[in-house]
Amino acid sequence: MPRTRRKRPDKVARVPRSDATLPEFDRGAVPEGLVTRRALREMGLSPGDNVGPVAILRCRLCATRPNWSCRHPTRGFLLRVDLARPKRTPTLAQELALDRAIAARSTCPKCARRYVYCLPLRTVGSCDPCAQGYEPSPDTYFTSTAPVAHRLAACMPAPTGVITR
Repeated sequence: MPRTRRKRPDKVARVPRSDATLPEFDRGAVPEGLVTRRALREMGLSPGDNVGPVAILRCRLCATRPNWSCRHPTRGFLLRVDLARPKRTPTLAQELALDRAIAARSTCPKCARRYVYCLPLRTVGSCDPCAQGYEPSPDTYFTSTAPVAHRLAACMPAPTGVITR
């Protein structure tokens, strides 16, 4: 039996702009020092001390309607850059714990091979070659048993130009 489609509302909820709401800016007209969360992430920053958005980035559709407030899901929220902080880097112990967890999810308990992907251990209980009874291709698992030089981010040098508090 097919499901009935949800009908869209006939009218869009239009709310007139007022002074009580957050200020709204069109794309390309955002003042210096206000960015979205995605832009903060690209700059290597986290929201930090930003409690909430300080302004709204209007969608392209609302750019033609200056008297109405933007209520569309494509609007963005703007945060202050001066309150943002650098992203935290995990400690060596945290990265080691993550590496062990990923190793446990990608190692077969029957053949002890570590694969390059996570195994369905909850449902199947082993890797697909052990469950189906065939020999896996060598490019799907790690063949070296020598200790691997780790590339953990906690041991990497800090990027230059990052302000720390």
